[in-house]
Amino acid sequence: MDYVHNALNGLPPRMDSAILTRSSPSTITGLPLNKPDARRRSSGRTTLSDVARLASVSPITASRALRGERGVAQELVQRVKDAAQQLGYVPDPAARALASQRSVQVPVLVPLLSNTLFVDVLDAVHRTLFPNGYQALIGVTHYDPGEEEQLLRTYLAHRPAGLLVTGFDRTEASRQLIAASGVPCVHLMEMTTASGVYCVGFSQQDAGHAMTAHLLQRGYRRVAFVAAQLDPRTMQRAEGYRRCLREAGLYEPRLELLSPQPSSMRLGGELLEELLRTRPGVDAVFFCNDDLAQGGLLAAQRLGIAVPDSVAIAGFNDLAGSDQMLPPLTTVRTPRSAVGEASATMLLALMRGETPAQNSADLGFELMVRAST
Repeated sequence: MDYVHNALNGLPPRMDSAILTRSSPSTITGLPLNKPDARRRSSGRTTLSDVARLASVSPITASRALRGERGVAQELVQRVKDAAQQLGYVPDPAARALASQRSVQVPVLVPLLSNTLFVDVLDAVHRTLFPNGYQALIGVTHYDPGEEEQLLRTYLAHRPAGLLVTGFDRTEASRQLIAASGVPCVHLMEMTTASGVYCVGFSQQDAGHAMTAHLLQRGYRRVAFVAAQLDPRTMQRAEGYRRCLREAGLYEPRLELLSPQPSSMRLGGELLEELLRTRPGVDAVFFCNDDLAQGGLLAAQRLGIAVPDSVAIAGFNDLAGSDQMLPPLTTVRTPRSAVGEASATMLLALMRGETPAQNSADLGFELMVRAST
């Protein structure tokens, strides 16, 4: 996901000029265009000086016009914008940051891009940051705290404007890097009450408890928990499952089936088959993610197992297609787009030097009860 942003770029102009005619295929009528400067000849890149020549203004005026500063006549602003568009001018973010002493880059660290949950979060982050002049830089950690630490060292060396990170599971060195950098930081998808830490998300444990309680309320008593990836948020859901069954006096450790493999529909089908083969009497299955649950539903159909009559199946995250399964999948809808928007909004306030009214925003979750349970 690469985004192009306005920035400052340029060298002092040469003043020799040539008047272009109306018949020229690359002309703004009546505006002079000089030969490209040395920088353009050597790099092939259009510079701010080229834009200024075509618009018959100084590079400083061109820069101010493109940044939308006050005090520049609207006629000049339009002339500069027309020249920039005609020349295909792409500003240099590094030069702008150097000139303004303000970075526009905001690294966003997520575990995976193959999980649509994080794609939704990133989309909302971009839609919030971009209109405010900031560029989201995506870093993928692959659920590896060591890889996240390397990304943090790389990004923080460039003094970004802000930072968005997923959760709280990281190395001590990463925590120190964030704290010592002075860069505003907001954590995604998890909650904490720690002082001075900003976060936006919901309680993964409470969500796991709520789904398990729903299954008990429907009359199921041997409720299994099936999970993959085993990242911190998955294990928080598992703890909510355990807490609910312990409260009901029904917890059996053997009814947990945990796999370190990456989550997928195929794995969900395989795990359901293993569960029913090795744990007889299970009457409900709570999958930690919808892709696993969708695979489990398809496997049940293939094996001739009636859902929910023989076994109920539930998931988590309400991913695309869950409401179209046969039967439609009961799941927990998580506010991933809202998390992206709210976290970026909180970060914008921090980058402006403001203090948010609250350091944490719990956006909750919604139980989507459908025919699979």
